[in-house]
Amino acid sequence: MREHYGAIDERSWQLRFHTQTAGVSLTAQQPENNIARTAIEALAGVLGGTQSLHTNSLDEALALPSEKAARLALRTQQIIAYETNVANVADPLGGSWFVEALTDEMAHEAEEIFTQISDLGHGSMLEGCIAGIEQNWFQGRIADSAYELERLFNEGERVVVGVNAFLEGNDDDDLAVLRITNEDEQRQLARLAQVRLVRDDDGVARALARLSHDARDPEMNLMPALIEAAQSYATVGEMMHTMASVFGRHVETPSL
Repeated sequence: MREHYGAIDERSWQLRFHTQTAGVSLTAQQPENNIARTAIEALAGVLGGTQSLHTNSLDEALALPSEKAARLALRTQQIIAYETNVANVADPLGGSWFVEALTDEMAHEAEEIFTQISDLGHGSMLEGCIAGIEQNWFQGRIADSAYELERLFNEGERVVVGVNAFLEGNDDDDLAVLRITNEDEQRQLARLAQVRLVRDDDGVARALARLSHDARDPEMNLMPALIEAAQSYATVGEMMHTMASVFGRHVETPSL
């Protein structure tokens, strides 16, 4: 492959990936336990070699993160980065037969899914993805997985601390969560009105026109047009409306 493509920057051969801790693992019951869950998941991501990491806040099963909760999520990353030293090693788990076996198993199962998608597209992964969306294949797989996980929780086959086991402390209700008041909403609406008042409407119109033009070209990368629109202070809603006028809006078929 290297000979075919000629001289290529060595960095282009490296896999780069982002990791986010599992929001689905967070519980509304005993939410302080989410700190431990997030820390373990974040450490797993670092041990796996992630280059970018997002840690969820402990209160995300209840509300938008409070400032304190967001800071704790940040401190979790910093503790892993500066106190554990795991980031000083390129592959801390290298040579572990168990981890390698899990990796091989995951890769094998992923290849089976890729084959199914390719078959949906008659040999094309792209067409298979489109067909999968139209036929609700992806949503059906997600729904099946969610149902099976919930069944395991409800029947106690999979323990979730504070939810179906170790329930002492569930009556505690002293966690301060972020609450959006009517004053907060009015303040945000006032800020939005001020931005719309001072922004260059002609510049916004030009940026949205470029976005609409680029969206009509199937080979065009829309990111530069989206960046220009954002820099002109076009709202997310305005950008989405512009793209929807070209692509239409997807209506999900209910999973049966």
